[in-house]
Amino acid sequence: MKKIGILTSGGDAPGMNAAIRAVVRTAVNYEYKVIGIMKGYNGLISGDITELGARSVSDIIHKGGTILHTGRSEAMMTAEGQAKAAQIVKILALDALVVIGGNGSLAGALDLAKLGVNIIGIPGTIDLDLGCSEYTIGFDTAVNTAMDAIDKIRDTSSSHERCSVVEVMGRMAGYLALWSGLTCGAEVVLVPETGDDDNNADRIIEQIIENRALGKTNNLVVVAEGVGGSDALAKEIERVTGIESRATILGHLQRGGSPTAVDRMHAAYMGYQAVQCILDNIYNRVIIFKDGRHESMDIGEAVNFKRPYDGAMHNMIKILAR
Repeated sequence: MKKIGILTSGGDAPGMNAAIRAVVRTAVNYEYKVIGIMKGYNGLISGDITELGARSVSDIIHKGGTILHTGRSEAMMTAEGQAKAAQIVKILALDALVVIGGNGSLAGALDLAKLGVNIIGIPGTIDLDLGCSEYTIGFDTAVNTAMDAIDKIRDTSSSHERCSVVEVMGRMAGYLALWSGLTCGAEVVLVPETGDDDNNADRIIEQIIENRALGKTNNLVVVAEGVGGSDALAKEIERVTGIESRATILGHLQRGGSPTAVDRMHAAYMGYQAVQCILDNIYNRVIIFKDGRHESMDIGEAVNFKRPYDGAMHNMIKILAR
């Protein structure tokens, strides 16, 4: 009987449980044994495991977070930690290890692949910052959570004729901010990809003053986490313009919640495809979504794939904000 290990690593993302469910039930269908590794790479290094069966993953498809728990592992950033993790995989006699997570998690998986571990990666991150895949599990839910929160903030902002500065997550990628800004009708969106000149406070204030001259009674500024400084920006806007301004940092609210249909669908496909690769003895791949299809890519290529910034959406937001 073949034995598959599965872990979730890094920041949690809605839909991780749906991916775990898909991996486990597909594997069980082919009479594979599945070992769940708790708390990400830290759990792998310490041997914190639990056996998973079809009933173990009942009623989790709709739940946010991850039943395997997760975390970031400093030990996996060292050669010693990587060697220990690879040793545990050997001791557990795992034929393959499925890793669900973002770029740091997949980079750790690549390190294990170089040590002889058979790896299948699944992209799970709300940041959408993996260039290898057009979609990452959790992004749609995070956008919808941010959109719902921003809509509510805008209601009260309109009532008080305020400027609302709302900071969303995304680490050093601006995709959450762009999608949130576009779907909520933001006047200004600040993302790290455009650099300091475009995110300059003077430029933003000039835009708000122009908006007031055009008859706008309230403004929404969406700030990506990688830009930051939302509190200071709100205070500067109010100081210069006299417009009452408030900053809201949405924070980890965006990581939680029941995954959307889009996230559940991608998670199911990716989990299923991960086991199909193992069935075909195809290893050291990452399941990706590209050109409307789920396929796999070499893990080394996937980890090192850089997505060029496309400013078309940002330009569209500026036009629609008028």
